[in-house]
Amino acid sequence: MTPDEPPPAGNQAELGLAGSPGDPHAQARTARAQPLLLHSMSVFRELFETIFRHREIATVVEVGVESGQVSTLYADLGATVHCVEPAPGDDLRAAVAEDPRLNLVEGLSPEVLGELPVADLYVLDGDHNYAVVRAELAWIMKNAPGAVVVLNDLLWPCGRRDFYYEPSPLPPEDRHPVTEDGPTVWHDDVTPAGFVGAGAFTLAAHAGGPRNGVLTAVEDALAEAAGWRLEIVPAVFGFGLLARPAAPGAEEIFEALRPLTSSRLLATMENNRIALYTRVLQLEYEAKAHRHDADRLAEEINTQHREIARLRSELDRSRTEAATTRQQLERLDAPAGRPVRDPELGEAVSELGRALSARIRRAPGRPR
Repeated sequence: MTPDEPPPAGNQAELGLAGSPGDPHAQARTARAQPLLLHSMSVFRELFETIFRHREIATVVEVGVESGQVSTLYADLGATVHCVEPAPGDDLRAAVAEDPRLNLVEGLSPEVLGELPVADLYVLDGDHNYAVVRAELAWIMKNAPGAVVVLNDLLWPCGRRDFYYEPSPLPPEDRHPVTEDGPTVWHDDVTPAGFVGAGAFTLAAHAGGPRNGVLTAVEDALAEAAGWRLEIVPAVFGFGLLARPAAPGAEEIFEALRPLTSSRLLATMENNRIALYTRVLQLEYEAKAHRHDADRLAEEINTQHREIARLRSELDRSRTEAATTRQQLERLDAPAGRPVRDPELGEAVSELGRALSARIRRAPGRPR
């Protein structure tokens, strides 16, 4: 924006949207800087800021840590963070090593929860299936009744369908029959053109029913532990907030988030987002299939060209051999075409002809 241009109306400058007449592409730059699929908890920064504003959060236990980017967010808001990750990558190890406010905990949740300080805030974004989430909530509700719990992926696709990171540590009895295909919003069945794990995870072959999905785990936990309340922000697969209303700051947090948890506009945009994304997945699958067909057809054409070239070479060789043979036959047939001058041979041929004529005359049934 140049000094002579008026500022964008409302809060558009703060949101980085409308730009200005001199910089009309500000929103486009912001849009293309985002990944095609929003999934990180970092997009909920302002929601975490709301939680920290209404509740003193000294300790955070974060389950499912990614690269440590979100962990740093909690630390910047004033908390000591315990990062629970069973298989930390190099980026996470580097982030923890550089920040004394972060503590790496290598292990599986919920088993390691009892080894950590009781937290004010639990962020559950690990293995997205009923068995794990249900066990995590059972431990928290029993041992940290005053905590605030944040969960992601309460809506499609994990809300009513288990996802299992592979290899899964869960015993067979805690897993549903799995598929390597994935869901899509365009029909109720799984498909290879859907939201697939590509080896990183598998998912339950069927959605719904008992003990299936993250939201089902939360609902069953609420049914067993009275006094807890759940609210969901319908964005980026579903941001869930779970707390007891009597806990410090809980009512204030719920009230501050109410415009988002009750927003039909957000719900509509989320449905549109997952519809568009799964349509992109379908188009990518079809394009890959077309490329495979084109590659296969090109290989068939190349094979046929090679076969044609081989047959042409064989035909040329056969023509050469035929011409050579023809020349040899002509040389062999040339003496036979000259008149026979040997009198003995001529007499022998004449005698043979007379003998054949006599035999014919003596053949049975001929008139004598």
